Amino acid sequence: MEKTDVHHIVVGSGISGMTAALLLALTGKKVLLLEKAPIPGGSMARFRISGIPFDTGFHFTGGFSNNGLLSDMLKVLGLYKSIEPVFLTGEHANRFMFEQTGEIFDFPAGEQQLKAQLQRYFPQEQKAVERYFELVEQVCRQTRTMDIRQINASMDLLNEDYLSLQTVLDQLTGNQELKTLLSGFSMCYGSAPAEISFANHARMCQGLYQSVARVKDGGDAFIRAFKKAFAEHGVELRCGISIERFLDIRDGQAGSALLTSGETVSFESAILTLHPQEAIKLIPAELMRPAFIHRIQSFEPSAGFFSVFGILEGTENEMDNSIISLFPCADTNRMLDPARSGDSALVIIRNTETVNGKTVQTVSAFEPCFPQETAAWAGSTAGQRPPEYTAYKARKTERIRERVNAFYAGQNAAFKVLNSASVLTFRDYLNSPDGSAYGIRQKTGQFNLIGKLPLRNVYLAGQSSLLPGIVGAMMSSFIVTRAVADKARFNNLICERLG
Repeated sequence: MEKTDVHHIVVGSGISGMTAALLLALTGKKVLLLEKAPIPGGSMARFRISGIPFDTGFHFTGGFSNNGLLSDMLKVLGLYKSIEPVFLTGEHANRFMFEQTGEIFDFPAGEQQLKAQLQRYFPQEQKAVERYFELVEQVCRQTRTMDIRQINASMDLLNEDYLSLQTVLDQLTGNQELKTLLSGFSMCYGSAPAEISFANHARMCQGLYQSVARVKDGGDAFIRAFKKAFAEHGVELRCGISIERFLDIRDGQAGSALLTSGETVSFESAILTLHPQEAIKLIPAELMRPAFIHRIQSFEPSAGFFSVFGILEGTENEMDNSIISLFPCADTNRMLDPARSGDSALVIIRNTETVNGKTVQTVSAFEPCFPQETAAWAGSTAGQRPPEYTAYKARKTERIRERVNAFYAGQNAAFKVLNSASVLTFRDYLNSPDGSAYGIRQKTGQFNLIGKLPLRNVYLAGQSSLLPGIVGAMMSSFIVTRAVADKARFNNLICERLG
């Protein structure tokens, strides 16, 4: 068998894996980045239908504001100038609508502007709105790891880590519509207000309150930027290959890994940017305690999505980049309940793309969905699913098309469906265990798995390790990489890039 030597192996080339690989290379290390799929990027990679690009998992983000967390991380990585955010600043660019009443609430860009807007909508709840944003700011200020300059500090748990979002909202107000709007971004992390801690809700939402942005060319822009940096700094990216098992295990550490290509690679450390349930498959059973295994098995999947992709025809409306959230009721917990029946929330993302010199209005519509909904066909594979599954997809697709068209009816626009996907589609396409959009479900009092595994030179990162989404996934890699890299060189890199 061919044998090579590297300093570090990183498994998984999603945003977390690419971040970890580049950070290690920037500290002068030889890095091998492995990707099981035939192309890099994971859920960051776009796909095309009839030549029209659509985003797989990355649609919009916060953190791009001045000195925002995402901006700082991109500066450290040397990619800041390669990524072009498209801020959603229009008056109606971010809207929430209660379908039963037809009420529409616009969320303007900027935390102060949003706070003032909500106080205008709910004049009797001004103190509640004020206090809510004070608590969000307090949590984020006290979470030291949200400042890249302090990434070496541990994430100390706060009182708000032990209080659910629902508990805090109930203490602030009895207005159900306001509580639903304040928890509306739960669709961006897939856990219900009754489950997630207020602290994690605040950490994920503050960046979205400050600014919401898409990125020109979507996740493909990140992949291109990383690949260019890999070439400049010597990161070896290999697709269609992963680790089959670890070898040369002595004193709780692995000395090498057998790859699925048949070759072995010696290494100092490995970072797995995988779902925890996939990561522990690589750890020898005798090294794992029953309590550790039980902890991993107890993690539940966050919401996935039933997604419908298409184009908007017949509209001259200039609102070409927008996010519309349709709520069938004013109960976020119900909309994110795996046992619910009927319509759930529907997030409609509208974007402008240029295809062959022509402007196209794309629409991606997402309804939260859990594995229970497709459990009857869980053993099937793409292209070989039964007629019952096809009928299920057709019903879901048509209902979502009806809801999108009902929203745009006043603009004489029509939603032309091009394709749809269930959680099973995402499960198989992204090689994830359950097709969830945000990894494990975030729960109050739950201790996620991040950092060192029972193999002491093997580490875990990714959105399931810390916080969901692109910012949380990248943060986890900054934290774990610092534990692996030369501390002085890592800290110097941050100081040099951020000033």
